[in-house]
Amino acid sequence: MTNNFSKLEDIKNALNAKFFERENVVEAILIAILSRQHLLMIGPAGTAKSAISVEMANIVEGTQYFQWLLTRFSTPEEIFGPLSLKDLEQGVYKRNTASKMPEANLVFLDEIFKANSAILNSLLTLINERLFYNNGSPVRVPLISVIGASNEYPEEGEGLEALFDRFLLRFEMDYIADETNFVSMMKDAGQYEQMPSMTMDELVQLQFFTDMVAIPDEVYETLSKIRKELRDEGIRPSDRRFKQSLNVLRAKALINQRQVVKVDDIVFLENALWETVDQKDAAAFIIRSHAQDVVTRALDSMQIEAKEVFHSILQDNSTDAAMEASQKLKALVADLNQLKIHNQSRETDIDALLHKVNSMHQEILDSILEPMDFDAPHGKKTIESESYGIFFKM
Repeated sequence: MTNNFSKLEDIKNALNAKFFERENVVEAILIAILSRQHLLMIGPAGTAKSAISVEMANIVEGTQYFQWLLTRFSTPEEIFGPLSLKDLEQGVYKRNTASKMPEANLVFLDEIFKANSAILNSLLTLINERLFYNNGSPVRVPLISVIGASNEYPEEGEGLEALFDRFLLRFEMDYIADETNFVSMMKDAGQYEQMPSMTMDELVQLQFFTDMVAIPDEVYETLSKIRKELRDEGIRPSDRRFKQSLNVLRAKALINQRQVVKVDDIVFLENALWETVDQKDAAAFIIRSHAQDVVTRALDSMQIEAKEVFHSILQDNSTDAAMEASQKLKALVADLNQLKIHNQSRETDIDALLHKVNSMHQEILDSILEPMDFDAPHGKKTIESESYGIFFKM
């Protein structure tokens, strides 16, 4: 089992190295596969939605993979297979599903919300119940996960609410924000000579161990509190969505090599426990307020403060502003060091933010110590830095 954990970590690291600024989506795909849930990716064309899916299918050896771009004119034959002419001669209305979605383990459907009424009902049943009705008889399909992609969320009144609800996990994607990462992507930096892999048997074993991860009572109680507060705000995710979320939490724990779910893991459900897009931010706030511990909330607050401080000197890059920013960051460093003294079990998380803040502070100090740029207006020295983008990809 340790070997499988190691492979899982290798796969995550390799995908993160290959696809820049896609850490959340990479983790989400692994969680979706381990928990047998479906994932929706929303974002413009050219953000590696299909590339990540293809790579994941290649990594799991022996996977039956199906990929299709849906249009308003897509036909059932394209997705579920053509009618068998031989059976049709006998009056049997049966599809030949070879190499089509009903026989796939992993499925990527691009422009998922272009699905038309001709294929929608069969698609809904196949995704949710893992059944495909062929000649009126239900056939169990080997589907593990469907990864859907779209440039935008479905609009109200298009009759796609049920399809949208089938995707437990929903993630937004955008173009690479950091210029250093963009250049690395252009140079194909981070490409592995040979990507790690696992067999289908190994994946099934990991899914089994995912099912065995324990969920303590405090996690159930926290979910109950979140459900109540969400309902108070008019956000009413279904009981089914909450139930399905349990295996997502188990998979999240397993990826972190734990056999027990922690309350902190519930933060991941900010990508699941909402119904409509306008509820997304409110749901995330409620979930985080219940799921994050004191240290995590403190780190989030300090990161936001550091970001605001650094942003302020990009607006006013005078020496006086830099010195004021330096003092604020110095105080943040002191606060982080105090936080670490009293929370040694969270040393890794605290050190990560300390490294960022110290790097920013040092850069500001270096800019103050540089010779004055007398070509700048009123003798003010300008500060030009990429640290804002490098350290705070938010």
